[in-house]
Amino acid sequence: MKGFFKYTILWVSQNLSIPFWTIGHIHLMTTVYGDIYEIIASLGMNIIVAAGFIIGYFEDKNNKK
Repeated sequence: MKGFFKYTILWVSQNLSIPFWTIGHIHLMTTVYGDIYEIIASLGMNIIVAAGFIIGYFEDKNNKK
């Protein structure tokens, strides 16, 4: 189950990072956050993408040794 969770995080971060950040930044420029759910969702998506980049970096670093 741990491997599946790790794979899911990597897949999401690699395939959805540009849409998350592009739409997120456009949304941040045009919207005033008044709803806590929007803030939590935005933060959650960015954390998932960041975690995937970190996991991918360490896997790549270990594979090159």
